Amino acid sequence: MKLLPLPAFSDNYLWLVHDGRDALVVDPGDAAPVREALERAQLTLRSILVTHHHPDHVGGVAELVRATGATVWGPALEKMPVPVTPLRGGDTVQALGLAFEVIDVPGHTAGHIAFYCAAMDGAPLLFCGDTLFSGGCGRLFEGTPAQMHASLARLAALPGSTRVCCAHEYTLSNLAFARAVEPDNAALARYLDACRQLRATGQPTLPSSIATEQAINPFLRTDQAAVARAAQTHDAGTVVSDPVSVLASLRQWKNTFR
Repeated sequence: MKLLPLPAFSDNYLWLVHDGRDALVVDPGDAAPVREALERAQLTLRSILVTHHHPDHVGGVAELVRATGATVWGPALEKMPVPVTPLRGGDTVQALGLAFEVIDVPGHTAGHIAFYCAAMDGAPLLFCGDTLFSGGCGRLFEGTPAQMHASLARLAALPGSTRVCCAHEYTLSNLAFARAVEPDNAALARYLDACRQLRATGQPTLPSSIATEQAINPFLRTDQAAVARAAQTHDAGTVVSDPVSVLASLRQWKNTFR
């Protein structure tokens, strides 16, 4: 199996998986890069997986369905641009001979879902949309800090070797914020250097891994004393013993961080 991030818009990745003949795509906000990749490799698109309803994730779905007849799976609790097979946490999708477990991850949107494959070419794989980013998490447009904390905790509990396929190249800006939160985190400093080198040569920083995110992502480290203290320094109302309060303060801080 091949796993390819297809750049779209200014910073999106549309994830394509294929076996040299058939393909699936995740969150195709733009049909053009998907169609170009399919034509270039002579692939047939069989499946489309959608994590949430935002236009940069669904904008190309209708065109791709018209062009290919691909089957679409998407969140049951969100409005989709075309008819989809509705999914909720605990459901399973079979595509390209792979089994994807559906995980409910509300927070960024109310009905956001993620797709987890326990084994693809010997390692787990996660398509998490805009819930978990490398070094960060999605904005809370429709959900609550408690929902986002629970969603991130669910993803953080996946095997450390899980490849984290986020939908945006936000890594360097996220890591700048993470360094402001944890300036003494040596693992974070090393990861930032590695990501800078990747971007300097035009390469994506993704996929990341769950183990990496546990070590460097402040939104997965809200139970760490240094992270809680930093959040309280920014917002004196932060309850350092409450990871949800810490996450809420971090998210508000990140919203205005430059």
